Amino acid sequence: MAKFTIFKDAKGEFRWRLLAKNGKIVADSGEGYKTKVSCKRGIEILKTEATAAEVEDETLIKK
Repeated sequence: MAKFTIFKDAKGEFRWRLLAKNGKIVADSGEGYKTKVSCKRGIEILKTEATAAEVEDETLIKK
């Protein structure tokens, strides 16, 4: 089962990673959060919003 992990970066800020069931990182926060509460809120937003996210295939967009 996939899981989120929370850790502190070199600046002491909180970040999250989403790990696949094989332990590989499939997504990360991309930014540090000042508080763990904010970091957890970021995870919850992702969990709710991603379920309705559309997929846009940019390889099909003509330039």
